[in-house]
Amino acid sequence: MSRVKTLQALFKRYRRPGDIVFAWVLLAVSLFLLSQLFDQTVYKKGAKLFAQPRFWPAVSLTLMSAFAAFHVIGSLLSERIDGRWREVLLWCSSLEYAAWFIGYAMLVPYTGYLPTTVVFAVALVFRAGYRSRTALLSAVGCALVIVLLFKTFLQVKLPSGAIYEYLPDGLRMIMLTYF
Repeated sequence: MSRVKTLQALFKRYRRPGDIVFAWVLLAVSLFLLSQLFDQTVYKKGAKLFAQPRFWPAVSLTLMSAFAAFHVIGSLLSERIDGRWREVLLWCSSLEYAAWFIGYAMLVPYTGYLPTTVVFAVALVFRAGYRSRTALLSAVGCALVIVLLFKTFLQVKLPSGAIYEYLPDGLRMIMLTYF
């Protein structure tokens, strides 16, 4: 005997407590981007519609705004879920790691790639709650491997630290070139 599902049961979806906040933010961002379309793109006279520089961005942003509006409507028509602001705060807590990265990127030109990478790796491991000697030494080891891989072997051009200027001549050249 097969079960017949109703449309409501078929299209029922799991909603997170912060769903309505996400929907409104997505709608606001998509409408803002759509409002910037004429300032950020150009119109070429004589070009076909599909070859216009603003055509595909306009299509994508219009659809993004429409689907964001549908998301808002769907969230408004759904039952209210407790814990909305706890969920939003959880989302915002992930911004801490963006701040760590921005701080890291700002310090590298002053303190050098090697020391900054080692210090931040150890600090992040410590921040994540790992306090054992093995975890901290593993962070140092990973930082060293990352620096050797990117700066020495792949020769990625990264800013050298201003602190390296205080090193003796021979060591300074090695640090500037490889670390």
